[in-house]
Amino acid sequence: MAPGLPSTASVARFCQKLNRLKTLEEPTTETSLRRHLTTLDLILLGVGATVGLGLYMLTGTVAKEMAGPAVLVSFGVAAIASLLAALCYAELAARVPRKGSSYLFTYVFMGELWAFLVGWILLIQCIVGAAAMARFWSSYLDAIFSRSISSFTKAHVGTWQVPYLAQYPDFLAAGILLLASAFVSCGGRVSSWLSHTFLAISLAIILFIIILGFVLAHPHNWSAEEGGFAPFGFSGIMAGAATCIYGFVGFVAVAVSSEEARNPKRSVPMALAISVTLVAAANILASTVLTLMVPWHSLDPDWALPDAFHQRGYSWAAFIVVAGAICAMNTVLLRYIFFLPHIISAMAADGLFFQVFAHVYSRMQVPVVGILVFGFLMAFLALLVELEALVQFRCICALLTYTFVATSIIMLRFRKSLPSSSQDPGSPLGTEQTSAPEPGQLRPALRPYLRFLDGCRPGAAVAWALGVLVSSAITLDCVLVFGDSVLHLPPWGYTLLLLLSSATFLLSLLVLGAHQQQHRQDTFQVPMVPLTPALSILLNIFLMLQLSYVAWLSFSIWLLIGFCRPYRNHGVFWLRHQAEQGEPAGTARVDGHTWQPGRDGASRANPQPGTGPGARLHGAACQSMRTTGGLLTVPHILWRPEGLAAPLSGAAQVCRSSHAWGSLRTSAQVLSFESLGVGHGQRWCGGLCPVPSSV
Repeated sequence: MAPGLPSTASVARFCQKLNRLKTLEEPTTETSLRRHLTTLDLILLGVGATVGLGLYMLTGTVAKEMAGPAVLVSFGVAAIASLLAALCYAELAARVPRKGSSYLFTYVFMGELWAFLVGWILLIQCIVGAAAMARFWSSYLDAIFSRSISSFTKAHVGTWQVPYLAQYPDFLAAGILLLASAFVSCGGRVSSWLSHTFLAISLAIILFIIILGFVLAHPHNWSAEEGGFAPFGFSGIMAGAATCIYGFVGFVAVAVSSEEARNPKRSVPMALAISVTLVAAANILASTVLTLMVPWHSLDPDWALPDAFHQRGYSWAAFIVVAGAICAMNTVLLRYIFFLPHIISAMAADGLFFQVFAHVYSRMQVPVVGILVFGFLMAFLALLVELEALVQFRCICALLTYTFVATSIIMLRFRKSLPSSSQDPGSPLGTEQTSAPEPGQLRPALRPYLRFLDGCRPGAAVAWALGVLVSSAITLDCVLVFGDSVLHLPPWGYTLLLLLSSATFLLSLLVLGAHQQQHRQDTFQVPMVPLTPALSILLNIFLMLQLSYVAWLSFSIWLLIGFCRPYRNHGVFWLRHQAEQGEPAGTARVDGHTWQPGRDGASRANPQPGTGPGARLHGAACQSMRTTGGLLTVPHILWRPEGLAAPLSGAAQVCRSSHAWGSLRTSAQVLSFESLGVGHGQRWCGGLCPVPSSV
């Protein structure tokens, strides 16, 4: 082996630790948050976090620049993709009713590396989403004052013509984000009645837009004289659908709040499906009346709906629409900034992000450093980056996250889950009815016909089939999108690649369907698995390929930054050091006391006075873990002569003020370890007050 490179065994152990799963306490029995949300509450939550994102902000841009009057078809395709993703979210949220959204689901069902990737994507989703929302807010306010704000900025600051950068710095959008970040960092809260008031105003104005819009509709605006129904063709409709995904991303708020639902196994799936359907209906109807009121090519993309009423001579209606847009944007903007501490604290608690950004200040009860740092980053993006680039970047992040969630569904269905009475500590799932054969094994009726698969160990053929399915979906979508325009394939080559990739996709789907799945009667399950998540994967990838190359380049740079930063500040290297010191793997040290995993996941050795079960741990005991491993980047790992076996000197300690966390639960509830020793996580209640639990 070349000097300076790690050994094969070290690399293998490192890869195993990257794929470890997060273990949770029993997800249905106990939570520190009050279960008070009904199905109606969750529906209103999902609609409030979603409605207005596409209706007020995307209809004009998509109609004028991408799809024409066929924008309603674009919203329909985006609604189908979002509904498929919502079904996958519903099953995972019902199985793991905890705060955490797709980051938690990926960590529980796919592994640590993929969870870090999804968490890193969620982080930039919040940043870019808030920046885009502030730009929308600024453009509407500028339109109200007859473009006087932008004219003043251009006259006194100047303009530039750089692709995918704004023509002028948007100081208003940056100021809005700085004010919102300061409000949240000072411990500000938005009461539920205020959110419901904004939602009621927004829904009433949407109903007003649809009714008055149909009264003012002119079918002539869809005629061939005005360019026809689909002037940009099929490619324009699909490009518009990829952008319209932005109008549905808020439904994830329902899954995030599943821990506070009274009956998450029933209400969360219903709320997800109903909220996506209602928002889809509102977006489709609003885009229909928009292109029927005025010709699509005469729209002002910055404020299309108010401008349409203004062109028809209803200026008073335009101001009503602007009021509804501002109410919707205020609600969504604050939701982005309030959600940011959730993902930061979740990743930091699992050791996948810098702890300083999750440090909770006792006076404000919020992670001030994280909110302010990322608030300035949001303001910087809103100041300089073009709105379309922000929206497309946000859409790539959302579609890739949906793909991971759909993949998690397939992995979950074909994975064995033990009953709770004999549940293995490494299993993240709850109870399941014992069945023969086990999930992941070939169905008995098909064994005579598929003997070549019968010899595989349970799950091996499923893993290979899933990998082939995702690869063939990527190939098939690339052929469909780039076969003529970029690859310039001859007709026979295009047809051959199309047939081969389609056949491979269908074959892998059949192989997956030939294996036994988990079947549970006590919770919601996605229908027609693996077909439904496979279609979600195929459609998500197809829509991602419709987005611009600059958005892909920006997304790739963000991922590169994520993988070059210190990956984990405890766990992999800490365990190796503990093993070298003679302590068994999975032993965690909290405030100097040794914890070892027992049958309940956290039995204690060497108890000290005042630190038994139920005792309040002080100082660093609140989620802390002293580690002697350091923060290593990937290049550092590859080039250190000692390889992975060499821990850095010194100790990293995570400290939290005890009064900022509240009373901890018993030791068995606070720390839930598998053999790899992962500490407990952190949750946030609606008012941004941290409470201890697994995230």
